[in-house]
Amino acid sequence: MRGLVVLVTLACFATAQHQALIDYLERRLLAIEDRISLWHEQTTRYASELRELKQQMVSQLENLDKEKEALRMNIDSVGTRVDRVERELDYLETQNGAQPCVDVDDKLIEQQVTVVKEKQKSKYSQLSDCSDMISSIKAMKILKRVGGQKGTWTKDTNRASGKVYIFNGTEDDIIHAFASVQDFTRSSGMSLSSTVKLPSAWRGTGHVVYNNYVYYMSQADELKVVKHDLQNNSLTDSAVFPVQDHVPVYGLTPETVIDLAVDEEGLWAIYATQQNERYISLAKMDTTSLDIEQMWDTNCPRENAEAAFVICGTLYVVYNTKQAGRSRVQCVFDVNDMVTSEDAPLVYFPKRYGSHSSLKYNPHEKLLYAWDDGYQILYKLTMKKKLEI
Repeated sequence: MRGLVVLVTLACFATAQHQALIDYLERRLLAIEDRISLWHEQTTRYASELRELKQQMVSQLENLDKEKEALRMNIDSVGTRVDRVERELDYLETQNGAQPCVDVDDKLIEQQVTVVKEKQKSKYSQLSDCSDMISSIKAMKILKRVGGQKGTWTKDTNRASGKVYIFNGTEDDIIHAFASVQDFTRSSGMSLSSTVKLPSAWRGTGHVVYNNYVYYMSQADELKVVKHDLQNNSLTDSAVFPVQDHVPVYGLTPETVIDLAVDEEGLWAIYATQQNERYISLAKMDTTSLDIEQMWDTNCPRENAEAAFVICGTLYVVYNTKQAGRSRVQCVFDVNDMVTSEDAPLVYFPKRYGSHSSLKYNPHEKLLYAWDDGYQILYKLTMKKKLEI
């Protein structure tokens, strides 16, 4: 009997040890599982942080590449800017020479003044063989009426582009772009347009769009010509117009101090100064550097002038003749001296609504884009050769 008790006691003790071992193993397994779970969480977090770090590094590398390209472009433009500053200084020195410390012979002064005048009147070197001039206005088409009484609308002179741009009013930093003239015509107001915000406000109605760049006048402390890249929506360049004491170029459009124009030869600036305030002046500009290549004083009066444009190096100034709804080209100035106002045929504009606040010539289409009292009008031109006169 005692032996049986001993055996039962031993069996119970063995069972208790076995259960204790099982409990110990279960606790160890749970601890191992907790550690594996913690390791998995840490591994997942480290992998996520590594991916974020990789994305940040890629983004920083891309930004560095962009900054490198921008720096390279800025360095490339330094030479052009320095050249422009030197030319502007040369021009200012020519216009405002230093006062001599000693008496100078009057004949020598007269010779220097003559040299400057002859340089301004020197023969213009044509960039193309264009010799067309206006014979008459063949047709007139009123597209629609949108915007204020004054403004500008024009088409990009780049053959590959059909875009149309609307500058509503005489001062703003927003322009409206339409994919085509057809989109502009069928659009309800500006509904089919996209907007472009410029880095500064444009002034007047003298803006042009040339080869995917918009050129406009900005006036804060100084009167500047601004060149803005429409493809990248970025400021390309700007330059102070190197003429002092500006006055409005047209007597009937006082908001426009300088009117920019485009023809077969490139970019032009139509302007006026207090020194020669009765007449309009003309300048040829470099489209890349915005330098003034050559300047002319014309015999075209500012009084009663409402707008002007350039074709093949010939300036056409449009005047209000005070006849009912009629305007006409009354003064012509050819930089190559092939045509004069006396030789050119009288060109009358059809009866319209008010006064042209802008006339923009497209050399590829032979069309004038006109803004007349809020109406957007197209004039189709008939051309003839200058030598036929």
